[in-house]
Amino acid sequence: MEDLRERVQNALDKIRPGLMADGGDAELIDVDAEAGIATIRMVGACGGCPMSTMTLKMGIERTIRAAVPEIKEVVAV
Repeated sequence: MEDLRERVQNALDKIRPGLMADGGDAELIDVDAEAGIATIRMVGACGGCPMSTMTLKMGIERTIRAAVPEIKEVVAV
């Protein structure tokens, strides 16, 4: 059985092509199983993009939470 971090990474991998198409990407930094928080870093074009917060919440967080219900929030560092 996959651990929580692997499941979050797999969900992130599903949206990665869309991020890369815009010249960006997201790296999984940490998964806090107790708090239900996944921490990512937006990189490339996504790192400085003013829309990255919307991308994070409406795209990345939604996708991860749908695939991994234990995750309650995705935050960026």
